[in-house]
Amino acid sequence: MWKDALLVGLGAALGATARYAVFLEAPLTGIEVHVLTTLVNALSCFAMGFFAPGKFWGMGVLGGFSTLSAVSLAAAQSSPAGAAATLVSSFAACMAAWFAGDALRGRRA
Repeated sequence: MWKDALLVGLGAALGATARYAVFLEAPLTGIEVHVLTTLVNALSCFAMGFFAPGKFWGMGVLGGFSTLSAVSLAAAQSSPAGAAATLVSSFAACMAAWFAGDALRGRRA
């Protein structure tokens, strides 16, 4: 149990550091931040579907690379309609990315 927790924690630290580096290299404001956040989250979901990784790479690295908290913050700072649009578009993009990755994994196998 502790070994798994350590693996996930170390992977999450690596993933969060990678996400932080992406946002440092792309100092954006406003809607651009939301778009980049959605792209990062969709990339993580695509990789989860394509690779079907284990605890370190999946729950850890990709879980740390993606960020639901930024989506939640964007929604909280929006109007009710903007919040709904943010949540629905983020969820739809991430689900579509996961399904695409999963379908490509199926073709690869």
